[in-house]
Amino acid sequence: MSAGAGRALRHPSLALGATLTLALLAVAALSLAWTPWSPLEIDLGRKLRPPSPTHWLGTDTLGRDVVSLLMAGARNSILVGVVAVGIGMAGGVALGLLAAARRGWVEELVMRFTDFAFAFPAVLSAIMLTAVFGPGTVNSIVAIGMFNVPVFARITRASANAVWAREYVLAARACGKGGLAITLEHVLPNIAAVLIVQATIQFALAILAEAALAYLGLGTQPPQPSWGRMLNEAQTLLFSAPRLAIYPGVAIALSVLGLNLLGDGLRDLLDPRLTRRR
Repeated sequence: MSAGAGRALRHPSLALGATLTLALLAVAALSLAWTPWSPLEIDLGRKLRPPSPTHWLGTDTLGRDVVSLLMAGARNSILVGVVAVGIGMAGGVALGLLAAARRGWVEELVMRFTDFAFAFPAVLSAIMLTAVFGPGTVNSIVAIGMFNVPVFARITRASANAVWAREYVLAARACGKGGLAITLEHVLPNIAAVLIVQATIQFALAILAEAALAYLGLGTQPPQPSWGRMLNEAQTLLFSAPRLAIYPGVAIALSVLGLNLLGDGLRDLLDPRLTRRR
């Protein structure tokens, strides 16, 4: 067993987080090829049926299979989270590296832009986009991605500034290397671990934001399944069929918990200072 694998096994939070995250990814991937029933199939004759061998978690108010809805909802959450975090990383990391490399008025301009962007959280951005373009998954992705840009910009800039002060970077500059070469060869590889950990945390927040937007009617629209909209549809049945709210709520909670534990575990594993303290 390698040293890295041994350290990973000594982090229960990392193991549990990885297990929950892999389970989420496996369910989402499986839903692409198979679900017990079509998540779009409506049959009012079998609405609100309790769990049974035919419908493992029962059916909803439209007769749709709850397991199939949960599986398809996981796929939607993964899609929104991956694309939104990708947008945030692409824009934020580029801005943060630029601010750390150029300093001066460029850094000041980037930081003021991030301050301005923080004034528009994902939900508020989605409301504005909805007012102009209408609700939908794409607008949710854009709103969440825009909110992630300043987060990654600040994290990248702070981490990159620390690397730029290191001796090997000063030596590279003395040898005549340009800012772009130093950024790509020395700065970015040394802050990659920080960015990976932050990406897992933002992924969890993106799943929460997508569920919140769908719950408010601003995100994924019918007939596409969404955990947030499942909660919205179940709120009038909390006393007669509370299971319809419990299932998507547990799915969201386990997904966010798994990603947060994975992020904490990766931070502990990749940060040598924390490893020495243990």
